[in-house]
Amino acid sequence: MKFLFAAAFLALAATFPVAAQQPAASSSDDLRQEMRRDKRGLVERNMQLTPAEAAKFWPIYDAYQKDLDRVIERENRLILDFIHSENSMTDANAKRIALELLKAEDDEQALRNKQFRRMLAVLPARRAARYLQIESKLRTIQRYDVGEQLDLVR
Repeated sequence: MKFLFAAAFLALAATFPVAAQQPAASSSDDLRQEMRRDKRGLVERNMQLTPAEAAKFWPIYDAYQKDLDRVIERENRLILDFIHSENSMTDANAKRIALELLKAEDDEQALRNKQFRRMLAVLPARRAARYLQIESKLRTIQRYDVGEQLDLVR
């Protein structure tokens, strides 16, 4: 059930235009390029924080990004395991990698929940929700890009 909610939320979040105020990032390709070039700047432009909100937001954002990077690194290592084992994948190895990927996704969801609670403590709920939407859209694009490159396990 938790997975269905997360999947539904990600699908819903992906429909919200992160860069609606930015003519420069009008397509998903432009958004990808901007995200790779300056994710923080992209978030900053789309959050439209007051100076007081920004002073509280950015330290929490930076800590979250460090924690998120660790989860993404785990996922990337596991994906590389899939790729390197593709031609010789055993059932046991496929199960191990899949279970570890699911654990990484659970850890990321727990991190997102924690992040949202932290944002609620320093921002109005609408701004905290806006940040959650922005981060969800960016992660959805990242996941799509990775998934597009992977062949299915045989």
